[in-house]
Amino acid sequence: MKLTGFSDEAGRPLARQIEATKELDWTHLSARGVDGVNFHEVPEDTFAAYADQLDAAGIAVPEFGSLIGNWGKKISSDFAITLAEIDRAIPRMHRLGTKLIRIMSYAQEPWGEDQQEEERFRRLREIVKRFADAGIVAAHENCMNWGGFSAQHTLRLIEEVPGLKLVFDTGNPVFQIDRSAAQAGQWQDAFAFWQAVRDHVVHIHIKDCKYPVTEGVEPEYTWPGEGEAKVKDILLDAKTRGYDGFIAIEPHVATVFHVKDQSQVDWQQCYDSYVTYGRKLEGLLREIDWLPE
Repeated sequence: MKLTGFSDEAGRPLARQIEATKELDWTHLSARGVDGVNFHEVPEDTFAAYADQLDAAGIAVPEFGSLIGNWGKKISSDFAITLAEIDRAIPRMHRLGTKLIRIMSYAQEPWGEDQQEEERFRRLREIVKRFADAGIVAAHENCMNWGGFSAQHTLRLIEEVPGLKLVFDTGNPVFQIDRSAAQAGQWQDAFAFWQAVRDHVVHIHIKDCKYPVTEGVEPEYTWPGEGEAKVKDILLDAKTRGYDGFIAIEPHVATVFHVKDQSQVDWQQCYDSYVTYGRKLEGLLREIDWLPE
């Protein structure tokens, strides 16, 4: 097991992200964005400079946090947008030696409306195949997308999309209603979700928060182990089962990645909280006698 993190929560410039990673004595970061732009969206010469910067710092990238099929894209969107993202991501991942890309299953439609499930499955089959042909693993995250409706929805993706693997985010179930539950309005249970899908998980994101007052309200994010995502239970179970992949922090405690007005963000607070979050995760791992490589 090794540690990484979405370092764009520590700072927008890549230099700042590298600084936070090194302060934690980590050698990996999860690539998502620099200066607010995703790694597969920046100009080619800019990306080349970023890759050289990471090489010079001795920082490896185990995960590409892509925008592919994410919560910001409806299933009715032009699939050509997704295909172009794939075409840009693959050579960049090869340049960085990155073998795993985080994808999603397109934005959730309001419950009760047509979710266009077959179109989601069709697109994900093509996405997974294109990455597999390039030697890259596409892993679906249980975020605000179709697969995030419930563990059963995620497992349906596994059934319908050959070769699909999973990224499990501990915090995402806490602020989502379980759309497979018999009783309407029931929140998801993070540990139960984990138990249902864990055989297919190749990467773990650590986020923790408390159940929101009502659906659609941003939850209160907490330090790892202090919310209702059952982080310690999930980590202990992963350890017991011999999980040997990466564990990535995605704190959200100082700022929410989805915030639109970046002028309202205290980036020094973000940097400090990112480093603190990493150290608190290390503390949880020591409590269960699970030390990273």
